[in-house]
Amino acid sequence: MTGAYAEFREELRRFLIARLGDAAEADDALQELWIRANAGDSGPIANPRAYLYRAAQNLALDVVRSRTSRQRRDREWADSLRDRAFIEPVDLSPNAEAAMLAREDAAALASAIAALPEKAGQVFRLHKIDGLSHADIAARLGISRSGVEKHIAVAMAHLRRAMAD
Repeated sequence: MTGAYAEFREELRRFLIARLGDAAEADDALQELWIRANAGDSGPIANPRAYLYRAAQNLALDVVRSRTSRQRRDREWADSLRDRAFIEPVDLSPNAEAAMLAREDAAALASAIAALPEKAGQVFRLHKIDGLSHADIAARLGISRSGVEKHIAVAMAHLRRAMAD
């Protein structure tokens, strides 16, 4: 199972990031997947890739359930503190550093969107900001749906590079 894990590790990581929305949580889940895949003898597995994806999906569900439970517990705890007149309410808003980093990220993203090639930027804004479907964009701009998809792919690649820098 170690060989299959090594072979599919990067695509499993992308899968987990897409499911969890957080690279750190995805890395933790990937580590847990490695531990589970190498623990004990599960016997021969006909399709190791499918087995690993199913296990990764199950881990992602566990992480989401745990996160939801933790948030509910924290919210209930904070609400219970607010009920006591002598205790100040807990501030659950992000700290100043997190807020500053979020503003910097937003500014970098806005700058990267502004620097997109003209047609890719137009298609990206229509789809991601205005919420138009690929078919609606194609009709509005007089291009094919595959043209819309290509412009979005160009925009996304540009934004990934810009945000990685």
